[in-house]
Amino acid sequence: MGALEELDRKSHTILLDGEFRRSEATEGRDVIDPATGDVISQIAETSAAEIDAAIDVGHAAQKKWWRISALERSEIMHEVANDLLAMKPVLAETLTREMGKPYKESADEVDWSVSAIRYYAETGRTDIGRVMGPAVEGHLNYTLKLPLGVVVSIQPFNYPMTLLAWEGAAALACGNAVIAKPSEYTTITTLLFADAFNRHLPPGLFQVLTGAGDCGRRLVEHPNTNMIAFTGSVPTGVAIAARCGEMMKPTLIETSGNDPFLVMPSAPLDVVARGAAFSAYMNCGQICVSAERFFVHEAVHDEFVEKLAEHARAVRIGNGLDKVDMGPMVSQKERTRYEAVLDRAQQQGARVVYGGGRPDGLEDTGWFVEPTILTDCNPDMDILNNESFGPVAPICKVESFDQALEYANDSQYGLGACLYTMDMRESIRASEELDGGMVWVNAPLLDNDAGPFGGTKMSGMGRQLGPEGLETFRKTKFVWIDPNCGTQDFWWFPYADGEAYPETD
Repeated sequence: MGALEELDRKSHTILLDGEFRRSEATEGRDVIDPATGDVISQIAETSAAEIDAAIDVGHAAQKKWWRISALERSEIMHEVANDLLAMKPVLAETLTREMGKPYKESADEVDWSVSAIRYYAETGRTDIGRVMGPAVEGHLNYTLKLPLGVVVSIQPFNYPMTLLAWEGAAALACGNAVIAKPSEYTTITTLLFADAFNRHLPPGLFQVLTGAGDCGRRLVEHPNTNMIAFTGSVPTGVAIAARCGEMMKPTLIETSGNDPFLVMPSAPLDVVARGAAFSAYMNCGQICVSAERFFVHEAVHDEFVEKLAEHARAVRIGNGLDKVDMGPMVSQKERTRYEAVLDRAQQQGARVVYGGGRPDGLEDTGWFVEPTILTDCNPDMDILNNESFGPVAPICKVESFDQALEYANDSQYGLGACLYTMDMRESIRASEELDGGMVWVNAPLLDNDAGPFGGTKMSGMGRQLGPEGLETFRKTKFVWIDPNCGTQDFWWFPYADGEAYPETD
């Protein structure tokens, strides 16, 4: 079945108890192709009764899932990965039609998702606790790694498959059930993605409930959901963390980034400029780890700007189903917000070197913008202190590596950071001194399934990927066994007289 047929077939549906069914909800919202403005499907605002039912079903399915062997769980997850790989063309086309990114980026996202699922299929069966040296002779002391129960994964629009794979695969590998609440901009893609899970997992173990804020809020606040994984805005992340804190419910929160990109004189500028263009303009800049603040040494500033402008001019813009490098922004609302960010930057003194508007011939079709370069920026400007989440490279000239570090760390965010240098001393210092959960030296934006992804400060808390990501979705229980069932006289009653408080004269 093709993408257009899937967009129609999944319209107004949810995945509940192993069945794709039309939601009983009367409310819904249109799905709009951001490259054309056409309505291509509809999503439902899942009802409260359906949410309650899904949580009950999830708990029942989770108990069955946990009872089977870790090897069998791993094999099933590999089957899911196999199906997703076979579905790559239709998944990629559906995602491009829903949120606009180039087909190549959508197809890459399927590959990354498959890789993460395979990683957790194996990692999840290698460690379920540890045995430690006993504190008492003849006793057995060990830990068990146990599932949390029903995990809710709330995804953004920019990487709906990848982030659901990171969170969902880790949660499943730990023995949990998963309820996904996708972004309203990429719901149909998520429902289609869930097809592969639903074909192989027990009914109700992996469910998808659709809608906007009300659906997410009920899942967060429900007393019978056991963990919330959220990726999105700072205000919503803070609200979720606060509510879950009141309920003593574990969370994974990944919010905004405002990542610095440092350029030092020793770096090869031809390579740096190309890497910078990719880091700023990939997915139309709608990436939490996009390069959003460029701190360029004064010795190479002008040459870097010139080379970056060459790459910006070469970016092909258009419908993601054509031969392009950059598609539209996800929605008219997002484009309006982003254009206001650019206007504010210019009001505060930034100079447009390239871009800043809408591409010729696409002004009235879809939600396209140009890749943009701003110079004469300074650390006090709003654009250098807030996430722009669009295809812009604001450049601030610095006098030294130390000043670049100072400016880079002067931020409320701390997700990732990138440095280009051939100076080993600068590389080592940056790896230790740059704030954030990830530092890339000469290799921007890359992920490793075996390495943790996450931020500090207002960029969130907790980690995805790697063994750290596995720990996010399970709890540890300490077990102490005396196989001999002996008396524990070393500390039971009656206490020995010799251990009483000594009498004094």
